[in-house]
Amino acid sequence: MKWQMPIGVDNFFDIRSKHYYFVDKTDFIRQLIDGHSAVTLITRPRRFGKTLTLSMLEYFFSIEKEAQSRHLFDGLAIDRAGEDYMAQRGQYPVLFLSLKDLKDLTWPQMLQSLSSWISYWFIDHDYLGDSPSVNPDLRRRFLALKQQTAGQNEMQLALALLVKMMHQHFGRPVILLIDEYDAPIQQAWEHGFYTECIAFMKQFLGSVLKGNSDLDFAVLTGVLRVAKESIFSDLNNLDVCSVMDAAYREVIGFTPQEVAQMAEDLTMAEALPDLKKWYDGYLFGGAEIYNPWSIINFFRHGEVGDYWVNTSGNGIIREMLRHVTADTEGDLLALLQGRQVTALIREGVIYEDIGRDTDALYTMLLTTGYLTAVSRRRGIGGIRCELVIPNREVQDIYRFEILDKMRGRYSVSRLETMFDELLSGKGQAFSELLGGYLRDLVSVYDTAHKESFYHGFVLGMTALFASDYIIESNRESGYGRFDLAIIPKDVAKAGVIMEFKVAASEADMAAKAKEALQQIEEREYVTEFRQRGIHQVWKYGIAFCGKKILAFQGPMC
Repeated sequence: MKWQMPIGVDNFFDIRSKHYYFVDKTDFIRQLIDGHSAVTLITRPRRFGKTLTLSMLEYFFSIEKEAQSRHLFDGLAIDRAGEDYMAQRGQYPVLFLSLKDLKDLTWPQMLQSLSSWISYWFIDHDYLGDSPSVNPDLRRRFLALKQQTAGQNEMQLALALLVKMMHQHFGRPVILLIDEYDAPIQQAWEHGFYTECIAFMKQFLGSVLKGNSDLDFAVLTGVLRVAKESIFSDLNNLDVCSVMDAAYREVIGFTPQEVAQMAEDLTMAEALPDLKKWYDGYLFGGAEIYNPWSIINFFRHGEVGDYWVNTSGNGIIREMLRHVTADTEGDLLALLQGRQVTALIREGVIYEDIGRDTDALYTMLLTTGYLTAVSRRRGIGGIRCELVIPNREVQDIYRFEILDKMRGRYSVSRLETMFDELLSGKGQAFSELLGGYLRDLVSVYDTAHKESFYHGFVLGMTALFASDYIIESNRESGYGRFDLAIIPKDVAKAGVIMEFKVAASEADMAAKAKEALQQIEEREYVTEFRQRGIHQVWKYGIAFCGKKILAFQGPMC
């Protein structure tokens, strides 16, 4: 059988009725029936299947979709679980909403979008405005929200109103499903209206979720857990299931067994080693998970690639780069070379902590899928974790964002050309290109001291060459410490050793560059390469002064 890959299809009815390939996650329904919290929040990275998961719940439980769902679950895990479970199908009023399309750039624009979305939701439930079972006063409020004549205070209570009216109409409490609840909050944080958005969402969600007798239970999904103090204030019935928790750990994303079965069904089992390198590496509650979006795209296109990187912005990565310090620079260098960094993970942080607290930033990088925790132990105020970049695809995202930040007016391809010249021993061409790069870098950061240059240079080198080269800085070799070494993993390739000097004036640059090159020779910095079996090394002594650069190249040794 030739399967279609459901790229961008997140409606459960379409998946099942149009015979797309479906990885059976319906055992989640059994788990919820066996025992659920009043409010469950499941946080997972973007494009991991959260919307489809909630659509699956809607089609199973919804009384309004009972006819449509009659055969959708035939032969699936929930069907095999037995009649007692299937008897729950189509028995509940269900409200399923998504906030993922709230992508406005200002608060007035977002408030207008919220008004429009509330109106759409109410139009979808237009029968409530005429229902004799619903209180007439509630019907009048319903009409104002549907016609977008209600004010902000009424909008903040819209979900609570809709749930109450559904309860009255159907005669039983409502199941509430909210997809990407934090999408507007992250958008607000990135564009400078976080305070206004948080104030609205606190009432908008809190009024429907806190101690609400009209609610049977609620399931929310998102990328981040926003601290209780900022949005879920006094909500004591919230059960958070993050990437650190064991509950529901295999519900969202693909397990190794599921990926192997897909590969077998699609006669592509030989691709499994590449799939593991590119898209595996996530650990959710200790369970190994693959990125489902990228896996589906691979089986659709038949080749590995960076499928996840283009699905939305990478604001968390850019925020990390904006707050790079000497410590985080070293951490970033280690991460890009496949090493671990240690951080205290505190999942109750808020966005405003990111710029002030490195641990908060790493918490965000973990929950958004840009890092994964390979070990954990209890620390003071949180969980101390060893973090790594999960796979090749995510490593490419770091590289792209670093290059985009560092490139100034140059294209990425121009930077690649510059480093090709460096690795080929074309010192003059490299020096000319680097001079232009330095002019942009200094103008961007408005500084001309060694640390800023060195920082930008190391990050740029790492971003380009982390896969094929080992980047070492300030490492002992021979009789001293070199500034920068680019060490090929393939010993047949040439490496690079570099020493930097700051000149007090342009007239001193030649002497400083010569001094740097002489230091490489006298202190035998190539010892590091020899010990690794590398016998071709280009040597560069580089002097800079403000926006000027001069590079002297020594003979290959």
